[in-house]
Amino acid sequence: MSQYPGTAEPLLRRATLTGLGHYLPRNIVSNADLSQRVDTSDEWITERTGIRQRHFASPDETAGFMAAQAAREALKAAGVEAQALDAIILATSTPDQAFPATAVHVQAALGAKRAFGFDISAACSGFIFGLSVADSMIRSGQVNNVLVIGSEVYSRILNFEDRGTCVLFGDGAGAALLQARDVPRSGPGILSTHLHSDGTLADILYVDGAVGQRDKSGFLVMNGREVFRHAVNLLASAVNEALLAHDLTAKDIDWLVPHQANRRIIDGVGKKLGLPPERVVITVDAHANTSAASIPLALWQAVNDGRIKAGQLILLEALGGGLTWGSALLRL
Repeated sequence: MSQYPGTAEPLLRRATLTGLGHYLPRNIVSNADLSQRVDTSDEWITERTGIRQRHFASPDETAGFMAAQAAREALKAAGVEAQALDAIILATSTPDQAFPATAVHVQAALGAKRAFGFDISAACSGFIFGLSVADSMIRSGQVNNVLVIGSEVYSRILNFEDRGTCVLFGDGAGAALLQARDVPRSGPGILSTHLHSDGTLADILYVDGAVGQRDKSGFLVMNGREVFRHAVNLLASAVNEALLAHDLTAKDIDWLVPHQANRRIIDGVGKKLGLPPERVVITVDAHANTSAASIPLALWQAVNDGRIKAGQLILLEALGGGLTWGSALLRL
């Protein structure tokens, strides 16, 4: 390892976050709007979920289109040309096609001719899983510049006869550019990621249909009570795992950026960790649950409104169908 100028401290090759981007569909659907279609009310949704509105994609706003828009913004924020990209990792449960991967459509849209691309299917945990893969590839020296994107159009797999589930989700995309940097141990970058899954719980959150099951409806199905029962404990354990790996406590964390599934779940995790609400980023009220896009959208929001600043320690966590769950610790 090379030496940091002026010190004897060795440098570490890390994946550093240098640019963020977002895209939200044009169509904003308030709780009142939704109540015209579903037997529900603004009061019922807000009290149980903290959600006040969500964005629903128009026909032209596909997962690939939104991902490309968010990617362009991330590249612009970092001052990096698309031609410099080595890889594009797209987390989505709502791809444009069964194949090819939606990531290659993003590659084509960006003109990133040097990059390879592939999709990750880990439901709401997809962005964390994507960060982990990108981090490993950068640490190994395989790549230097990677876009990790979450992009979802859940409005197209919602069953609007299921009022307890359809009110929870929205559409959108968020992107993060990770670049290889040689930094001191106290410097920026992804410090670690921690991934888990439990297929014995696959039947509490899933989409009832696939290319190989044409007789299925293809709607999202969720046992909300069971998901909530598992979510708080599993998410808190993933967060504690990341802290323990670095001999940290919750007091050392500047910001918790959780998957934006439900305000009650987010509050429950924060309370279990002893984190004050003012150190938890919340966007579920404006975006609803955008699955793999929710963490990068929340990160983009908090960085752009000035809450999250360079040098701060950030903890990400998510849980999704599978069940899948995980955490990532990074310094901006």
